[in-house]
Amino acid sequence: MKILVTGGCGFIGSHIVDQLIDENHQVLVVDNLSTGSREHLNSRAKLVMQDITEAGLLPIFQHFQPEVVIHEAAQIDVKISVEEPDFDAYVNVVGTVKVLECCRKTGVRKVIYASSAAIYGDPLRLPVDEEHPKNALSFYGISKRIPEDYIKVYHDLCGLDYTILRYANVYGERQNAHGEGGVVAIFSKRLQNGAPIRIFGDGEQIRDFVYVRDIAKANILAIAAGDGETMNVAREEATAVNQLLSAMEEAFGKKAQAVYREPARDCDIVHSYLDHQRMREVFGWTPEFSLQEGLRSMAESLESK
Repeated sequence: MKILVTGGCGFIGSHIVDQLIDENHQVLVVDNLSTGSREHLNSRAKLVMQDITEAGLLPIFQHFQPEVVIHEAAQIDVKISVEEPDFDAYVNVVGTVKVLECCRKTGVRKVIYASSAAIYGDPLRLPVDEEHPKNALSFYGISKRIPEDYIKVYHDLCGLDYTILRYANVYGERQNAHGEGGVVAIFSKRLQNGAPIRIFGDGEQIRDFVYVRDIAKANILAIAAGDGETMNVAREEATAVNQLLSAMEEAFGKKAQAVYREPARDCDIVHSYLDHQRMREVFGWTPEFSLQEGLRSMAESLESK
């Protein structure tokens, strides 16, 4: 099957591409390499350097004629969204609409959209299910939610099938320090360098950390099923930041020096973990990797470089 992946040189996108190639799909990656890297790209996938917000996107679709589009390209830094909300909205909202227009004009069957737990804001109940109110605390959360509505209307008006996947805190190999799971990348780098690890607040804030290969698997499953579905992709496991650090110390075999000097940030959700029951029901999906297994794989990958 011909599948186009936006942001396929990025952290999550490149893992999706790897699994697509393993299943013998024909893959075209569209990426401007602003945060992604050619080094992440599977050698059997083709790359076209292109910003999703700029002219030139439609001819790429017309030439490749994808059946499915996996839309991973995004502005993912919450701090940037606060400092430059216009840029954040242009990439995440306008960029997504441009991708959807290309889908409409070239007869794409389905789009799979990478949404985020950030759309929920501070939870009113735990674990957070898909019907939870959407009260984003950051412009990033808003800019990831609005495309969901566009996608649903494109389905209603144009017949474009979709699956929306709301990611929890993703971590793993190839990750940089930005995005919702960036704390793992930050901690791992400081652990390796023997540098102090700064923790915002008291470290008891709860997150739901899901390994990137489990995220990639969810996208693969969405190609053939889950039309019209919106689903959380998470471990459904509450992990405090202090627990995360302890697990990383074990996985990396190094002792950390934690420094609790920073106040909690305004846009940070205090406690959050997601319900993944719908993923189990629709796809039969459950995460294959425990937190410790994912961290160990990440540590081994870094040590081999």
